[in-house]
Order: sequence, then structure tokens, then C-alpha cells
Amino acid sequence: MAPSHPVRAAYTGTFDPITNGHADVIRRAAGLFDELIVAVATSNAKRSIFNHDERVEIAGEVLADVPNVRVLPVTDLVVDFARQHGVDVLVRGVRGVGDYEYEKQMAVMNRHLAPEVDTIFLAPSAEYAHISSTLVREIAFLGGRLTGLVPAAVAKRLHAKTGE
Repeated sequence: MAPSHPVRAAYTGTFDPITNGHADVIRRAAGLFDELIVAVATSNAKRSIFNHDERVEIAGEVLADVPNVRVLPVTDLVVDFARQHGVDVLVRGVRGVGDYEYEKQMAVMNRHLAPEVDTIFLAPSAEYAHISSTLVREIAFLGGRLTGLVPAAVAKRLHAKTGE
């Protein structure tokens, strides 16, 4: 049965930096929903290369060509953000078993906190399954080649941040 209202989804993450894997999942998810919000989160646990405002700006730049995608900052619980923005579905990218175990636990907790919000998992395309923001940051700091890992605009900003 088709929903009686447009379905809004959100893909949350720190996106530090946004990678080709993220962009792949976002673009594919945008084709599944009426609207997709890319919710750029803060993280106290991660050592960020870009500050929160920069990450929101970069994601907006990378995804500007996708008409049904909006990029917004999120600083509170994802389920609270979902309620505030009328989100029906949370989209999560999973590269492998390690991601799946973590994401499954998070999805179950989110379901406990907000039973009206569902979670779906999308695997990135095979050519992006090895990419993680952590590895990209490390490669950037060590002066490695970023081609194929991040969009050109992101590579340019990474090089500016790392002095390459």
C-alpha cells in the first residue's frame, strides 16, 4: 500500500569528509524517497578535520545537483531530528559486517526511542565499498592520492587543510 503522504528520509553522518561512498548511497537513496535530508552531525568522539559548518557546506556543494536532497546540520539525537523534520525513514550505509553490527544496534535503539521511524540499510556500490572517511583523512594527512575516494571539491579542501 502506498503511503498517503510524501516519504521523507534522512541519511545522517559526520561526513568528515563526505566520500564518494557517501555520495553514492545518498544519490541512490534520493531515488527511493520523495525527499532526502542529509543530516550532518557533530561528533565528540571523532577527531574532525573539518568543523561542523564546513562539513554542512561541503556536503551541500557536493550534492547541489540532486534536486530532492537538502543538507541540514543536526546536533541532537537523530530521532529528535527525525521528529522535528517529519522524517519517516533513516537511511544508513553499511560496507560490511562490522558496519552492520553497529548500525543494527543503533537502528534497534532508534526504533525503541521512536517506533514511528524506520531504518533501512544500503550498501555502497562495489567500487566504493572500501572507502571510509577515517582512511581518507589518514591518506590526506600523509599526502596520498585522493582520486576516486572523494569528489574533486572535497579533495581540493582536504589538500588545503593538510597543506598538500
